[in-house]
Order: sequence, then structure tokens, then C-alpha cells
Amino acid sequence: VQLQASGGGLVQDGGSLRLSCVASGSIRGINDMGWSRQAPGKQRELVATITRDGNTNYAGFVKGRFTISRDNAKNTVYLQMNNLKPEDTAVYFCYANHNTYSDSGVVAQKFWGQGTLVTVSS
Repeated sequence: VQLQASGGGLVQDGGSLRLSCVASGSIRGINDMGWSRQAPGKQRELVATITRDGNTNYAGFVKGRFTISRDNAKNTVYLQMNNLKPEDTAVYFCYANHNTYSDSGVVAQKFWGQGTLVTVSS
């Protein structure tokens, strides 16, 4: 599975951005998808997740501001980010949880995109 993220950029405090992440390759085994972020000098943290059926979960610090969605027909997950704050500045990574089934059982893997930089100026 390959993931290609895009949509990052420079925006002012209070602005909006929409991130996209397109999956390709062995996409049939993809179930949950999501976004994490990593700010300079900090650990990577989970931002939002979405199941194949569209059930979502958000980190507390983005609730009410960010919306995750996915288009299974386009193999794409989105992150609409509104009311951005300087503390949202980070590299945003999309990921996909993937299961491979065989006679031996299931192999679960997590694949990551390359990251897209979001910078929010004050």
C-alpha cells in the first residue's frame, strides 16, 4: 500500500486547510484510516481516525475544528481543518491499517504516507 498526502501549506491563525491522502496498491485490505501529526521536538500524536463504514474519532484538541472523511470509491481520506491555531503547526501524516488474509491467518500492518507540512502563523 502506498499513501500520497497533499494539501499542506502556510495559513494564518484562524484559517482553513484541507488535506488529502490517496491510497494505491493493495487497497482491498484497508480498513481504518487516519491522520497523525508531529510538531518540531514533539512526539507524533493521533489527530483523527475513520473506519471503512465512516465512524470517526478525534483527539480532544481538534474536536469541533477538524473533520475527517473518506471516499472509498476514490481510496482517499480527507482532513478538513478549520480555525487553525499556531499550535497546529506540524507535519501531518496519513495512515492506513491493512489486513492481509491467508490460510495461515491474518497479518495486520500499518502504512504511512510521506507527510505534509502545515504551518499556522500568528
